[in-house]
Amino acid sequence: MNITIGLDLGSKTLGVAISTSGIIASILDTYRFAENDYQQAVMIVTKVIDEHQVTHVVLGYPKHMNNDVGIRGKISEDFKRLIELARPVEVILWDERLSTKTANQAMIKGDVRRHDRKQKKDSLAAVVILQNYLDHKGANKHA
Repeated sequence: MNITIGLDLGSKTLGVAISTSGIIASILDTYRFAENDYQQAVMIVTKVIDEHQVTHVVLGYPKHMNNDVGIRGKISEDFKRLIELARPVEVILWDERLSTKTANQAMIKGDVRRHDRKQKKDSLAAVVILQNYLDHKGANKHA
């Protein structure tokens, strides 16, 4: 069975979503780590991979709207390599443009309080990233 996690990597938070079905993504958690301490973040990811027997990781890949890869995108590329060195899983970089905005809009529509939105935005952004990947993969399977 393929178990896939989605990651929304920030400078001090890591939103994590999971899919055991390959169809639906759901929130797992938001983890905090020391600012820019990506080694600590990798340790969090490896623990999640081991705990849930993860086979695939979909890592949000922030790009500028003109498709350029900036500093945050380079950090994601490096983070992908760190995960692959730590565990034998496939790591897919997935365009995450507008995922946080989509997550925030969904919470606003759902009447989630501003304080709660701040707490949940990273894990919900991870759900958006993973769900977009799963939808794309499913659409291509049926094409």
